Amino acid sequence: MLNLINEIVARAKANRQRIVLPEGTEERTLKAANQILTDEVADLVLLGKPEEIHEMAVKLGLGNIGKASIIDPEVSPVHEEYAQLLCEIRKSKGMTIEEARKLTSNPLYYGCLMIKNNDADGMLAGARNTTGNVLRPALQIIKTLPGISCVSGAMLLLTHAPEYGKNGILVVGDVAVTPIPDANQLAQIAVCTAQTAKAVAGIENPKVALLSFSTKGSAKHEVVDRVVEATKIAQQMAPELDIDGELQADAALVPEVAAGKAPNSPVAGRADVLIVPSLEVGNISYKLVQRLGHADAVGPVLQGIARPVNDLSRGCSIEDVYRMIAITANQAIAAKSNC
Repeated sequence: MLNLINEIVARAKANRQRIVLPEGTEERTLKAANQILTDEVADLVLLGKPEEIHEMAVKLGLGNIGKASIIDPEVSPVHEEYAQLLCEIRKSKGMTIEEARKLTSNPLYYGCLMIKNNDADGMLAGARNTTGNVLRPALQIIKTLPGISCVSGAMLLLTHAPEYGKNGILVVGDVAVTPIPDANQLAQIAVCTAQTAKAVAGIENPKVALLSFSTKGSAKHEVVDRVVEATKIAQQMAPELDIDGELQADAALVPEVAAGKAPNSPVAGRADVLIVPSLEVGNISYKLVQRLGHADAVGPVLQGIARPVNDLSRGCSIEDVYRMIAITANQAIAAKSNC
């Protein structure tokens, strides 16, 4: 299971990205940042008052924090430039320059403005802030990818079952954002999750299964119809990808079951990307696999935003922060290669 994490870290080291951490005085974030800098995984920008950050670093024995760029948004020399940029972006919503100046002092907004101005490659927050607070400036400033209106979250499941997915690695979406996606949103989630599988899990040719309680018409219901429609839309959006549905989970994963239920499918029996029909299903499913199957669940990895912004759980560990910095860096590398 650690092999994938090691690969993610190695890719980040080989092409170091500049990742901004708006919660620069949060203890777990600071400890993870120190280790990232020690291991030379990424170049970091810590937002906060420099004296507070340095004082915490000394108190916690974090000797490499000095390698990070430390910026106080309130007194930054580019504060006014960023405020003008924010005002321009939001002028259609009636934002005034006074409002923009105030928001630019907020580290979450400042971090997104850094990315928008190409002064940073990605952002990670959420150890101290809610998901809504992290996503709001990202959607206002960085916005979504072309053709994408739906932000979603993918979970990397590192299982002990190498016969499934990519040597036991599966990518599941959406597990974080959209409660009941419509067919168009579900299609977007499928395409975005495939991109995450490529950028983060190193799955070069993902096999994307849109899951249901029906396989190829075995059951009739409006929720099945939504998955069938989503499959068609996703196939049109990304004809280069192997995408199929509707498939039951066993038909998606098990070759013997696939042979009987969906013999002509390019995905059935070989799926490594699983798209669930609702957030409820995704959240329940990954937690069951995590707890009962003793799998390692890494994420969620936010997707659909034009440049990488990720959200931590407020209960995250230092290791979670470290991994997510490396994952954000991998997304940034992929975003640049796709430009």
